[in-house]
Amino acid sequence: MKKIILLGAAAAALASTPAMAAGEGRVEGRAGLAWAGGSEDFIAGVAAGYDFDLGETVFAGPEVAYDTNFDGFDGINLGGRFGFKAAEKTKVYLTAAYDVGDLDEFNAGVGIQQSFGEKVYGKVEYRRYFFDGTDLNAAVVGIGVKF
Repeated sequence: MKKIILLGAAAAALASTPAMAAGEGRVEGRAGLAWAGGSEDFIAGVAAGYDFDLGETVFAGPEVAYDTNFDGFDGINLGGRFGFKAAEKTKVYLTAAYDVGDLDEFNAGVGIQQSFGEKVYGKVEYRRYFFDGTDLNAAVVGIGVKF
């Protein structure tokens, strides 16, 4: 129940972001591969976030994401990202979150987002989940819409 409340609170915070704020909201679908300890698994999910402009080239903002392997794993990440605009349509960023789903662990990563026109973007992202034992790695590609 605590996880559902946290996810709901994060979604409400994203939805209540003022329309006047400098920046952009986004929603995306993504899929990729997770690996740890010699085994691999397909993962897929969705994410939503808002990037606040912190000047002409720097941005930061919150993100909530849900990922699954369709075989019993459900990851719910609450976190954010911080980065810079490398070109007119390219963002490079660091990301960090806490998984309140099945993993209950901190994760961090890096990604690149490329706009295709005004509203659509694609991205590639790598994350590492830090466990006490074997760490989990995940690499995803995604496509999303900005608003």
